[in-house]
Amino acid sequence: MEKLKKEVLALLTENARFTLRQLSDITGAEENAVERAVKDLEDSGVIVKYAAIVNNEKLAEQRVEALIEVKVAPQKLKGFDSYAEEIYNFKEVVSLYLMSGGFDLAVFVEGKGLADIARFVSEKLSVIDGITAVQTHFILKKYKIEGQIASPAEEHKRQIVQA
Repeated sequence: MEKLKKEVLALLTENARFTLRQLSDITGAEENAVERAVKDLEDSGVIVKYAAIVNNEKLAEQRVEALIEVKVAPQKLKGFDSYAEEIYNFKEVVSLYLMSGGFDLAVFVEGKGLADIARFVSEKLSVIDGITAVQTHFILKKYKIEGQIASPAEEHKRQIVQA
């Protein structure tokens, strides 16, 4: 990957709201060159999407999030891809990864409550032919989200006590 694309990618990873003008100013490249670099990164699939990082704990409407580990029996000539395709099409699925270790897939899901996640696991995920085991982990608190500290620690100040 050429130098400008690497620089632009690093900057957009840090702040996706940078304008082309700002990217141009920071990199020292012409705005047209920066625009072409961004377009190439998007067209090639390196940049998949621009999104806000949201701390759901701060929202009035709470969401429940879970990591579900899934073990599958790979299908002949299809491997894990056919399972992934079936799973990532469910609306509850936020992210899906092929993993090494004891489980094959890591599925991140969201729902309005524990019952939504339980229903997803029992009615949608567990009934897929070839899934041999699932293990659900509810996310209790997020300390860091996509490289960003979710809620910086409050500064604890000592009080002066005089006797």
